[in-house]
Amino acid sequence: MKTDKSYAELSESVVRLLREERKRLGLSKYAVEQRCGITQQMVGYVERGLRRPSLETALRMADGIGVDLALIIKKARKAIPKRKR
Repeated sequence: MKTDKSYAELSESVVRLLREERKRLGLSKYAVEQRCGITQQMVGYVERGLRRPSLETALRMADGIGVDLALIIKKARKAIPKRKR
């Protein structure tokens, strides 16, 4: 069973990967706002860890960046070290 901490780590990893992908593609927060309807302020809050995105927000951000959220989640899961149970 996953702990709250492991879900938090996964969430943080997903957000980090979304931010890295946005920057890699040279997209500004404003560009993401224009593509998906989430304010650049909210994008900034999410990327800085001040807000945890809902599933809808994460899906919109991924769409605005042009990536598949499912692939980002898979990468994030692989990036988190497995622990002994």
